[in-house]
Amino acid sequence: MSAKGCQETVDHPGHLKFLSAVFYAGSSFLITVVNKTVLTSYRFPSFLCLGIGQMAVALVVLHTAKKCKKIQYPDFDKSVLFKIFPLPLFFVGNHVTGLASTKNMSLPMFTVLRKFTILMTMVLEVYILRKTFPKRLVCSVMTIVLGAMVAACSDLAFDVVAYTFILLNDAFTAASNVYTKKNIGQEGIGKYGVLFYNSLIIIIPTLLASAFTGDLHKAVMFEGWVEAAFIMCFLVSCFMGFVLMYSIVMCSYYNSALTTTVVGALKNVAVAYIGIFVGGDYMFSWTNFLGLSICMAGGLMYSYFTFNIKSSPRATEVHEVKIHVSNGSTQKF
Repeated sequence: MSAKGCQETVDHPGHLKFLSAVFYAGSSFLITVVNKTVLTSYRFPSFLCLGIGQMAVALVVLHTAKKCKKIQYPDFDKSVLFKIFPLPLFFVGNHVTGLASTKNMSLPMFTVLRKFTILMTMVLEVYILRKTFPKRLVCSVMTIVLGAMVAACSDLAFDVVAYTFILLNDAFTAASNVYTKKNIGQEGIGKYGVLFYNSLIIIIPTLLASAFTGDLHKAVMFEGWVEAAFIMCFLVSCFMGFVLMYSIVMCSYYNSALTTTVVGALKNVAVAYIGIFVGGDYMFSWTNFLGLSICMAGGLMYSYFTFNIKSSPRATEVHEVKIHVSNGSTQKF
């Protein structure tokens, strides 16, 4: 595998890479806080319905923009399904498990366990995008995982359901980021087509699942609909869901899947520590706080090494870690 695998396949202007990364980080931070407010503070009973609202807003905004000739993406036909599959499956899995885990877990622990997405993304990029990574980058990822494990082992509010959802969310996020990068460059779809058809394909199955499980009924009967403050938070969450989806696609378009994951890790530094003081559901312990700090330090190291690698073409030629897989072949990290 080529040492160039760790670099971007398309050389976009540096300011666009930076701005798209900042846009994604800000959007991700805001929607985490807003979703936490809707699902926890107001006790909205259906994370599926919240996800449906976010997808519906995305469809309306993108369709309106296309009609006004502000953006372009292809009209629907059978070929679109084959071109974009299996991204919609990963997308809906990421959306649903992310909302479910946000509802049942404190913000600091949510952001710590989300760090496993970095390791999963690296593995998928090796197998799917055929990329390589230097040893020091792998070591920083191991530091992040170590900190996450320390924090998770001492979590005084351990919830097996929430932990299951967040680890599934990590896997879906990693797969979604990698396949977004893979599909976004396909001729005839483009970044807006990926965003629109993802939402279009998954909104109906999600709506049916919500109705079948009774979530839709719970959402309709929710008493908070008479409160103006809740309605405002719900609408903001729906709009921010679209903004987040758009920011992910833009960040993946101008950067790599790995960079998109790195930006999420940087955002989590702020979310984790703010979550200790905001939200009211974080149970403090020194061991847990130590795990958080190790994890965040590893995240900063990881980010520094990643952007340093990008600025140094020779960095990918030094210190590769070889991992033997079950079929006897060797993968390089």
